[in-house]
Amino acid sequence: MGNNHVTVLEIDLNAIEHNLNAFKSKLNPETKVLAVVKAFGYGSSAVKIAKFLAPKVAYFAVAYLDEGIALRNAGIKTPILVLHPQKINLEQIIKFNLEPNVYSITLLKAVIEEAKSLKVQNYPIHIKFNTGLNRLGFTKKDIPEILSLLKNQNEIIVASVFSHIAASEDLNEREFTLAQINNFKEISAQFISQLSSRPFRHMLNTSGIINYASEGQFDMVRLGIGLYGFANEEAETAKLKNVIILKSVISQINTIEKGDTVGYNRAFKATETVRTATIPIGHADGISRQFGNGIGYVYINSKKAPIVGNVCMDMIMVNVTDIDCTEGDEVLVFKDQRHIEELAKRTNTIPYELLTAISQRVNRSLK
Repeated sequence: MGNNHVTVLEIDLNAIEHNLNAFKSKLNPETKVLAVVKAFGYGSSAVKIAKFLAPKVAYFAVAYLDEGIALRNAGIKTPILVLHPQKINLEQIIKFNLEPNVYSITLLKAVIEEAKSLKVQNYPIHIKFNTGLNRLGFTKKDIPEILSLLKNQNEIIVASVFSHIAASEDLNEREFTLAQINNFKEISAQFISQLSSRPFRHMLNTSGIINYASEGQFDMVRLGIGLYGFANEEAETAKLKNVIILKSVISQINTIEKGDTVGYNRAFKATETVRTATIPIGHADGISRQFGNGIGYVYINSKKAPIVGNVCMDMIMVNVTDIDCTEGDEVLVFKDQRHIEELAKRTNTIPYELLTAISQRVNRSLK
């Protein structure tokens, strides 16, 4: 049985391509692009995005094993980097020809042992160095032990060496970021010089491409949120096209008399007669309860309609007193980048969280 939820997330693939090319224009022609499609393609559709981008990028990246398996099962043959693999998943990672990020001695030993047990040779892995984010990764002092483990074995081969910038979008942290880049240059040069193979290097994310393409471009960049229309900076975001529109419809319109209340816990009390519209989308669909009580708003017939009372699990109610509308009319829950960014600011978060919160029960549709 198909998904009959009337709430739909529209995905504009032409906008994705525009955004990809906008970032490619900042890079050297030979620089590879890795498209990050973790978290269901930042809340859109990893499979749909990956199928479209497969001929246009060198790599994909996902966070976890299941995300990689979903792409392989959809027929994606492009190399896929798994950013946060676990020992327990290594057999499946190799079975599905996924490439693990190796970030610790424990994991490196486990990958070698798993590769031996599966009798594979020259299986590609990616070595991550921690240069200041302090989340995952080896440090410079680990190099001798890494090299010792890699020596005299042919089960695995280092495909790339990489790191991650902590504050690429914040130019107030430029000195720290340049120190990270220089640290990575030193570490990677020392490490690669002692390998028999020549792995490629990568460090920049979306904001890194914008702010540090001349200093830290290396051989590949990892493009995530920028693909989906956001650049963490107003002027740069304005150059990108909007990728997603979250749409729903009006289920019912109610007249609320003065003194009457709306929603759970009677959170809204009318001080005058108002009209409300009930919309089939709620916190189970990714519309946070923080949007309630006038914080969040939707667009109906090009006008803002603030959310009334508390967000329910499956519904929201909005004020349409001054909007000419009727039951069945279209509702833009997320209209465009500016709307999403404004909602994020109002709830003290970032667009990433709003996008990735969109529930999988919401229909995805290619525009």
